[in-house]
Amino acid sequence: MISDAAGLSACWAHLSQCERVGLDTEFVGEDTYHPRLCLLQIATPDTLYLIDPFAFSDEELRPVWTLLAEPARVVVLHAGREEIRLCHRSVGRGLGSPFDLQIAAGLVGMTYPLGYGALVGEVLGERLAKGETLTEWRTRPLTAAQVRYAFDDVRYLLPLWTKLHSRLQELNRLDWAQEEFTRMTLLSTPEEPGQPAASEKWRKLRGAGSLDRRRLAILRALHRWREEEATRVNRPPRTVVRDDLLVEMARRHLKSVNDLRTVRGLAHRYAGSLWNAIEEARGLAADQLPTPAEREQDPVQVGLIANVVGAALVDFCNRQQVAPNLAATGQDIKLLVRAKFEGEPMPEKSALTRGWRAEHILPHVQAILDGRRSLAIADVRSETPFRYQDDGKSP
Repeated sequence: MISDAAGLSACWAHLSQCERVGLDTEFVGEDTYHPRLCLLQIATPDTLYLIDPFAFSDEELRPVWTLLAEPARVVVLHAGREEIRLCHRSVGRGLGSPFDLQIAAGLVGMTYPLGYGALVGEVLGERLAKGETLTEWRTRPLTAAQVRYAFDDVRYLLPLWTKLHSRLQELNRLDWAQEEFTRMTLLSTPEEPGQPAASEKWRKLRGAGSLDRRRLAILRALHRWREEEATRVNRPPRTVVRDDLLVEMARRHLKSVNDLRTVRGLAHRYAGSLWNAIEEARGLAADQLPTPAEREQDPVQVGLIANVVGAALVDFCNRQQVAPNLAATGQDIKLLVRAKFEGEPMPEKSALTRGWRAEHILPHVQAILDGRRSLAIADVRSETPFRYQDDGKSP
């Protein structure tokens, strides 16, 4: 248990000598824009650490995060997107060399996503108590049950790494895993300012699809203002202004700042700055307005074919010992079918057209989609029930 400067210094010295560590965190995110770190758990081959962040300033903890961000150090995680975000917020970059056990399990044919307790049980035969999942981690002192739970959350990370890394090596899939860990890191920080994904989140607001281009511009401006204000006061965006109010303000033909004060549920203190955002959006030239999102209205055969191709992909992935829903989503498959229907090149948006998926999964999917490979039901009791035939000859 680390709660003083001497302990933190000794922990740092030990971690600096380790090529591989396990990492988990406990945090609370309901009341703030950025989740509040409540506990930092680290495992090395011979030591488990619980670092109490309430005992240190962000500056005092930064050397630990800096160590974890070094590229030469493997950091073993389970579903570690939040840990990557926390590291990014502390030192401006993600974990140096993350190894996510949940992804690794999917790449060797286990269920994806698989919870930590289930993974420990299936791979190591150990049973974890998960009674502290919804515990209040901000309260001090921690109870004995909380401490035991926190230690158990990192106790098995490195033994799991040993098993899953070995299995990936046997299947010649370490490159697959590295590709997925890199992708996970990129996807784990979209909310940071300037990231493209963050700038398009407003499109997901319910009701946005019914707005014209000018009102979409207003919605975009209002959403951007809310994100900036929520960041400034460190509160969840929906507690600043609700989603439905953003859409309602964009939809209405507001004539002055006073009209905003008639919007029920909107704090009057925000009226002036919201009106400025609206006025700015109204002043945009036509070529600066956002275009409406394309609505998917596929012919019935596109959905039908996507279902068949999806079933074949599940069958194929089960044979190859890779989790089907890690290999591709239903949208990935539909994008391929839609492109085939429209006579377009393979879409870059589909994950199947990149990396290990393109090399090992796409050829099977493409052969079926092109009619070069047919399938029949061979064994209804099997997890791989299909039989395939290529160009008139059984494989």
